Amino acid sequence: MQSGRIRAVSILFAGTMLVAGCGGGSHFKNETRPPVPVQLTGVVTDRSVQISPSRVGAGPVIITVSNQTTGAHTLTLEGNDSTDTVGPVNPMGTGKLQQTLKPGTYTLKAGSQQASATEIMPGKVTVTRQRPNSSGDLLLP
Repeated sequence: MQSGRIRAVSILFAGTMLVAGCGGGSHFKNETRPPVPVQLTGVVTDRSVQISPSRVGAGPVIITVSNQTTGAHTLTLEGNDSTDTVGPVNPMGTGKLQQTLKPGTYTLKAGSQQASATEIMPGKVTVTRQRPNSSGDLLLP
């Protein structure tokens, strides 16, 4: 009687292992992941737009800009045949631009609906060669 139980448990275990092993052929390619996004910060003042760091490698970037003026502004990132806009960003508020940048020079402008006596000088970002991919980095989404 005991050997019958052992045989039944062995067959059940072998069947479970066989089923668990099915589907091992993956249909997903192991493609390289893009570089980790770089976080840039910016500020709009009455005189200029400043971005830090002002030099990054090509790849995904997230630019968070704080409007430190008394008026609302629309933020526009231009360069390398692309344009991205966010806004209007209210006074003391923040706006976020998210884009994959190619090598080149980009300009971040702050525009408003109201005419102003002085123009706000745009900020510049220089994008250099491509950053390394993030395929070897752990704990990334």
